[in-house]
Amino acid sequence: MTDFHFDVDADGIATITWDCEGKSMNVGSEEGLAELDAHIEKVLSDDAIKGAVITTGKKDFAAGMDLNVLAKMKTANAENPAQGVFDGTMKIHHLFRKIELAGMDKKTKKGGKPIVAAIKGTALGLGLELPLATHRIFAAEGKGRIGLPEIMVGIFPGGGGTVRLTKKLGAMNASSLILEGKALDPKKAKALGVIEEVVPEEELISAAKEWVKNAKDSDLVKPWDAKGYKMPGGAPYHPAGFMTYVGMSAIVQSKTQGAYPAAKAAIQVMYEAAQVPTEVALKIEARQFTKVLMNPSSAAMIRSLFINKGALEKGAVRPEGVADMRVRKLGVLGAGMMGAGIAYVSANAGIEVVLLDMKQEAADKGKAHAESILDGGIKRKKITEEKKAEVLGRITATDNYDDLKGCDLIVEAVFEDVDVKAGVTKEAEARLDADAIFATNTSTLPITELAKASRNDERFIGIHFFSPVHKMNLVEIIKGAKTGPEAVAKALDFVRQIKKTPIVVNDERFFYANRCIIPYINEGVRMVAEGVCPAVIENAAKQLGMPLGPLQLTDETSIDLGVKIAKATKAAMGDAYPESPSDDVLFKLFEEGRLGRKANAGFYNYDEKGKRGFLWEGLAENWPVAKEQPSFTDVQHRLAMAQTLEAVRALESGVLEDIREGDVGAILGWGFMPWSGGPFSWLDILGAEKAVEITDYLTATYGERFQTPALLREMAEKGESFYTRFDKTAQAA
Repeated sequence: MTDFHFDVDADGIATITWDCEGKSMNVGSEEGLAELDAHIEKVLSDDAIKGAVITTGKKDFAAGMDLNVLAKMKTANAENPAQGVFDGTMKIHHLFRKIELAGMDKKTKKGGKPIVAAIKGTALGLGLELPLATHRIFAAEGKGRIGLPEIMVGIFPGGGGTVRLTKKLGAMNASSLILEGKALDPKKAKALGVIEEVVPEEELISAAKEWVKNAKDSDLVKPWDAKGYKMPGGAPYHPAGFMTYVGMSAIVQSKTQGAYPAAKAAIQVMYEAAQVPTEVALKIEARQFTKVLMNPSSAAMIRSLFINKGALEKGAVRPEGVADMRVRKLGVLGAGMMGAGIAYVSANAGIEVVLLDMKQEAADKGKAHAESILDGGIKRKKITEEKKAEVLGRITATDNYDDLKGCDLIVEAVFEDVDVKAGVTKEAEARLDADAIFATNTSTLPITELAKASRNDERFIGIHFFSPVHKMNLVEIIKGAKTGPEAVAKALDFVRQIKKTPIVVNDERFFYANRCIIPYINEGVRMVAEGVCPAVIENAAKQLGMPLGPLQLTDETSIDLGVKIAKATKAAMGDAYPESPSDDVLFKLFEEGRLGRKANAGFYNYDEKGKRGFLWEGLAENWPVAKEQPSFTDVQHRLAMAQTLEAVRALESGVLEDIREGDVGAILGWGFMPWSGGPFSWLDILGAEKAVEITDYLTATYGERFQTPALLREMAEKGESFYTRFDKTAQAA
């Protein structure tokens, strides 16, 4: 199979076209880069060729490196995997440096051949690192995305991007792309200095060739290879540059709490590369990239956030043999924040939506919520007035159930009450065709129980959206006891239409996400009751890599919701309900009217504008801080294991059928320690034996809620890991 095609025109200008055969997007591969190397060698060695343009044969330039290639680098040298990674990375550096120097004399910097990049659409990761090695980057006008997103999957730009972008823009301007993974449209990329030219797409190749024709020797010398180069913004030993690096390090530390090895490594490369020649800088980058790639955190993040997430989005758990079930017309029952959000994301994906509420005024208010989201997009210049009108035109706000006729999927999002949901289910199904699917959006109510109100429980399913719907990527699909494969396929196809990530779980109280996050919240609140310093609790969680501490998370989700869940769970479980000191804390705050952020009072204080301040002084008055505090490690282990053990129990009981869904769902659903790759990946990093040692200690010290699941103990005894025992992909391979 061919990745790069080569052609030379009458003027002696070569066009190297990246067009991976059989793939919708160009991605870097060992074979492809070897082809590119051969083409570059031909350009440099053939006197008849004056220069080259590297472009794409697809609508996008490139989506980056195939991350599976990185795994192959580890196995290339079985005795020394790190050496295999380093050698593979340096091979890319040698190729890109060959492009950058373009055959010029190393001393005089003359005699090189101009090589330019002509990109369009998406140019991410290696898709930007390659252009950065060329002598000029031309980009087609449009809404393309140009950036280095590697940090989002636990690594950093290791194909020369960290070195070249830092030297090109300076540390401050390069940091948003390298350390935050931000992607820019062509105009913004040019304004920042990432690329040099933005031209109409039809002029892209001709403009690039024209530059090649007229390029002088001096045009080919990169600033960092020229004599007297000074780094934009100042090098680390320059007063301005010193302050930039100090500030950058402090910001990254505050955001990551030191939990992400890639961010620290990237800063180190940016710091050291600024002080040495390019060849040395690239070697530094390769060494740090190898170090990060050999860290189990990066492997776990790549697996969960790239490989497994992508597989789930492509239908890895979709029932076999079921025809295409994409939604043509959607009915949303309930026009509150959740229903309105579902209506918006669906209409935005091109689906016709009927948004129904008891009163027309309420339905109109729901549609207005969708309009406000679109107005925000217009304000940020992400969408146009025409796009807004188009999306709103797909939403019919109504109080008439007859308008649901023709809907092939209903998503009910009314008040969390079994009787209320039963009533709207019957009303809606009376207007639907027999083959329509009915879904309920619920976070706690059992799907099997709700399905009793349906005319056909095989075509009844749970679809649990997370709030706010338009920002949260995870959707939890819940199968009731009798839910059939067509309902599952319908839900999965719908989630794929609206470009979100699905996980499919079986019906049990709190399903998967809530059954794991509630113990995390309860453990944090319980420690307040025990007299553990609240600031220690919050910081322990953040240094684990959790986006929010349990107390702040409770404020965000609202304390009255926690009280409601506690009451409902107690009513359902009766004497089996596990009494907890956390309930006393939540009920006390509820009685005080401290309902969280929405009330500008909760575990934290808030100003009149809703800005969060310090922890509430009343916590110490009601629950005094104990003189003897547990170790910081104990606090972290309690918070981490409270969630993780529930994930294992969910797998043990059959709520989870696939550990990939457990890991991806945990990261996207409630932000479980993304650096770890998810709860099952974290246990594999720890090792089952070490995990059992921790849980046995926690059980003996803090109580039976930390009791080691039989599955985990068995795996420790057998020396197994979750991804060797349960990874269906590995088993299939």
